[in-house]
Amino acid sequence: MKKPVIVIVGMVVLGVALTLVADLAWNWLRPPQLHGMVLQSHERALDFTLNDEAGQPVKLSDFRGKLVLLYFGYTFCPDVCPATLAQVKEALAQLGGDAERVQLIMISVDPERDTPEKVSAYVRQFDPRFIGLTGDPETLTRITTAYGVVYEQHEGSAATGYLIDHTATLTILDRDGYVRLIMPFGVTGVDMASDLRYLLTH
Repeated sequence: MKKPVIVIVGMVVLGVALTLVADLAWNWLRPPQLHGMVLQSHERALDFTLNDEAGQPVKLSDFRGKLVLLYFGYTFCPDVCPATLAQVKEALAQLGGDAERVQLIMISVDPERDTPEKVSAYVRQFDPRFIGLTGDPETLTRITTAYGVVYEQHEGSAATGYLIDHTATLTILDRDGYVRLIMPFGVTGVDMASDLRYLLTH
């Protein structure tokens, strides 16, 4: 084989090898397909303070160093809220020991019926680590507006009384207090755990 031909063959082999290496590196290093909507906030999420069932102040910033899953719902919710909390419970089970680095906080948008005691007892039926909070209407409006959450009371049945339509997403804050993901309703616990695992390592 003539020398120029050897050089050409060598360059082709080298090119193929480099392409394979680049492809493997990309597949290894690229982020996984996340199930939540990714946000790149340039400012920390609004900090707020609400009282727990013991009347003690709970600040959002108290949980820096953990992923915070912020959920707005209410204890009389017939379907969406219990389904969401059940999926979060499953996600934490999937995370194993890493679940200690994640905190679910549910804020009730129904202060007329949900006392701090009631919402706390409600969320702990799903997982004793969950925190339930609520506040007065003015404070709730300030917080929900900042997080892009809407809710509206409407007439229900004789058995339920009024019901509340509300944003059904989970807002996920990273360990520094920045909003990173908006998780839509219906994401399974397994898929949610995959997203949380990624945020815990990046």
